[in-house]
Amino acid sequence: MSDTPFGFGLPPEEPDDGDEGKKKDQESGGGQGPANPFGFGGLPGAGGFGSPGADNPFAAMFGSLNPTDLGAAFQQLGQMLSYEGGPVNWDMAKQIARQTVSQGTADGTKDASVGPAERTAVQEAVRLADLWLDDATSLPSGAGTAVAWSRAEWVEATLPAWQELVDPVAERVGTAMGDVLPEEMQAMAGPLIGMMRSMGGAMFGTQIGQAVGVLAGEVVGSTDIGLPLGPAGRAALLPVNIETFGKDLGVPKEEVRLYLALREAAHQRLFAHVPWLRSHLFGAVDGYARGIKVDTAKLEDVVGQFDPQNPEQLQDALQQGMFQPEDTPEQKAALARLETALALVEGWVDAVVHAAAKPRLSSADALRETLRRRRASGGPAEQTFATLIGLELRPRRLRDASRLWASLTDARGVDGRDALWHHPDMLPTASDLDDPDGFVHREQIDFSELDKMLGEAAGGTGKPNLKKDDDSDDDSKGDSAE
Repeated sequence: MSDTPFGFGLPPEEPDDGDEGKKKDQESGGGQGPANPFGFGGLPGAGGFGSPGADNPFAAMFGSLNPTDLGAAFQQLGQMLSYEGGPVNWDMAKQIARQTVSQGTADGTKDASVGPAERTAVQEAVRLADLWLDDATSLPSGAGTAVAWSRAEWVEATLPAWQELVDPVAERVGTAMGDVLPEEMQAMAGPLIGMMRSMGGAMFGTQIGQAVGVLAGEVVGSTDIGLPLGPAGRAALLPVNIETFGKDLGVPKEEVRLYLALREAAHQRLFAHVPWLRSHLFGAVDGYARGIKVDTAKLEDVVGQFDPQNPEQLQDALQQGMFQPEDTPEQKAALARLETALALVEGWVDAVVHAAAKPRLSSADALRETLRRRRASGGPAEQTFATLIGLELRPRRLRDASRLWASLTDARGVDGRDALWHHPDMLPTASDLDDPDGFVHREQIDFSELDKMLGEAAGGTGKPNLKKDDDSDDDSKGDSAE
């Protein structure tokens, strides 16, 4: 490493191989154009800083610049390091995600604006899906509107949800970056700490932007990962990705679209009419994230040797081994709570959609199995969670949950099954997924009268206030809703 302060190395005078074409590409900012001065992006997969074989992006910035360009590059770097927002530079994340989308997917599929015919087809598919779901669930329609999105529109619409999911982890890393110096030195090193945190925000923004951009090339709707990423009440499908999804299945495109519309509409019903569910899921992600510890020794080593011509050092640390889940009962409970909650959502959707589609679509079984295998093989949802919050979901829980919901339908009917969503404490736990028959035949507590009493007490009717505070309620859900 260089002996220059803080490990910043001097830029090379010429490109390594002397290739004139590469030199010109470096002079233009790595081929990314003025909209991407840092040369980030280009990798058709989450977590990287450039396409395979490409020059280091910071080398592209500093490599063979004339004095005027070098001054502009340092000005741009200063703008990046002067970022003073939250733990993630979300402006950068959005820019990287949009650029990743514009480059297309690995199979050469490019994003495109959605035409009127595709929008109409999506609206009609969602409308028909809602009619079919009326027979399969007691929850009414939750889709006030149906929209067809391009990949870029998906990025724009889902970034607020990603911010809510990722900020807790990034906050921990940002705090750790300020703690790598001895306490007695921190007061004197304020500017350096601020620079390190800004740098971490930029790195996180890059990593998240690439992950979200790649995910936009694979998802088929707004609820693929089991979380409501889009605006409430808006069922969304991505025609270009649906086309790719159904390409080699041998199933008519209309049936593929309709089956995926059933899944999107079922998710919308659940999130619209189970008011506590969204906060329950996002709270589970937050609870898990806040139990993650950061390997400060590794962070200190990486930051101490950070070289702007080798940003992969910090990138690799962010992605490989810096996130360490706390081995505590609380963290294990948070993980179980999150895994089980997502499995219950996806299992319910799987069971309800199958009940609605099986009598009407000849391809229902094939499409169901395709989606299950996609999830079990480590699809985009699992990869993105692993990249962003160090969490790898266990897809085996999906089949267990689907089997339990189907058994509940047989034993209690559609109304009895869906009534379990009335209160989080009524839902199956992780152990219930291992013993579905035991749960199906267990007598359930009716929470409706208790909720009525709580509502009356909150309204000042003079009855005792039995409501628990929010923290204890969250704890009870964490212990019992797995």
